[in-house]
Amino acid sequence: MMEKQRIALLGSTGSIGVQTLDIVRQNSNLFEITTLTAHRNWQLLAQQAVEFNADSVVIADASLYEPLCQALAAYPIKVYAGEQAVAQVAADDNVDVVVNALVGYAGLMPTVSAIKKSKKIALANKETLVVAGALVMRLAEQYRAPILPIDSEHSAIFQCLIGERAPLRRLIITCSGGSLRDLPIEALKDVTPEQALKHPQWTMGAKITIDSSTLVNKGFEVIEAAWLFGLDADKISVLIHPQSVIHSMVEFEDGAIKAQLGTPDMHMPISFALMYPQRAQRDEHFSFADNPTLTFAEVDRVKYPALDIAYHCLRSGGTAACTMNGANEVAVAAFLGHKCGYLDIVRTIEYALERAENIKNPTLEHYAAADLESRRLAREFLKIKE
Repeated sequence: MMEKQRIALLGSTGSIGVQTLDIVRQNSNLFEITTLTAHRNWQLLAQQAVEFNADSVVIADASLYEPLCQALAAYPIKVYAGEQAVAQVAADDNVDVVVNALVGYAGLMPTVSAIKKSKKIALANKETLVVAGALVMRLAEQYRAPILPIDSEHSAIFQCLIGERAPLRRLIITCSGGSLRDLPIEALKDVTPEQALKHPQWTMGAKITIDSSTLVNKGFEVIEAAWLFGLDADKISVLIHPQSVIHSMVEFEDGAIKAQLGTPDMHMPISFALMYPQRAQRDEHFSFADNPTLTFAEVDRVKYPALDIAYHCLRSGGTAACTMNGANEVAVAAFLGHKCGYLDIVRTIEYALERAENIKNPTLEHYAAADLESRRLAREFLKIKE
């Protein structure tokens, strides 16, 4: 029988956050919510805090502190504001598990804070490892803080590796191809945010859906896998799999391949990260009869240059991937705001990487500086004022 786990859920109003609360709601005997955080959606945050009887909440955008306070005035819930407060609650003594469902670079410092208090971390924020994988994994080992992946691909790999001691030949990360997989390359220049946000398989937040369409997300998953599983770039491959039934595979030295299959639903990897080494009891039943055909294809590296850029960043080390991430965050926000074209996203990344210094053996301060510089370069390329 599992002991009841006290959860700090960072990013509770986003897609992963809402689905995590579904798991908690269904397993109230196993989990309790101590802390919830959100970036701007104070209305939903307040509703969640009341429903789950949270001890505290944090709104990262400090300008929304007052309306959140007013919404919770009748309840004994502590209210904090600002990004620093998010990192502080992740390290609180009344927290056993930190679910990091934040978006982008903002997820790094809360992860580091939780690691330094030896918390169990259920990680959906891949940027933590994309930006600072070398440092984060070193700290996790030092403080004996387990990091369990929530990303469906990395959860699949983790599940395939349980009980295995044989050396790996490679990891095979599957890829749906995103919302634009059937669009010819010559049509990409005219893609609108509305087109790019229509993912054929997964229901996700806006940023990750755009990242999925450019394959920036898949490139980031390659980097994340390298750090999580301690493998070189050459031992990680990506394969287009439109049905999103096989979430990833592991090939061993004897040629055997293990795969984890299931419907494209994040509830399973979330519950697995929270309950490992046990599993949740869920009503999910996969039908092979309803999925008679599984297809695969190599990635078109001309159509999706971001994947090779991510591999280059992984091999380069230092702050290269941090630069890629910062530039991408600015460019995706600009695209969603109709301030640049779709192809400008990757062009912005290339511009920043060509001009930014790649600092080797970086500290947290170096990562912070590289992030700021990448964003400055991205705005410079896109001609966006701060």
